[in-house]
Amino acid sequence: MRFDTLVDFISEGKKRYIPEQGYSTGTELVTSRMANVTDLGTNRSVQLFGDVDTSRKIIRLMVPVGTNWSYCKIGGKKYRQVTATNALKGHSMIVGEYHG
Repeated sequence: MRFDTLVDFISEGKKRYIPEQGYSTGTELVTSRMANVTDLGTNRSVQLFGDVDTSRKIIRLMVPVGTNWSYCKIGGKKYRQVTATNALKGHSMIVGEYHG
């Protein structure tokens, strides 16, 4: 299994107004990790969620991200965590596309 995709984990804070800069987005990069990222198959998507959603991905990491994060970015697209699993050989999570 290759860990060849860079995944950025981002935390969303509250928007706030800074007089010199205007409104701040309130986002902060928590960490960046190399991960194995694959698409969730249609059969598995139907088994787990009861529908076919092609925007879901599986992210496999060696260790879980320890801090709280709001969404992750893979190749410029935003994804939110749907479910996660810890195993002896690593950590995996299913994420769905996030439009926010």
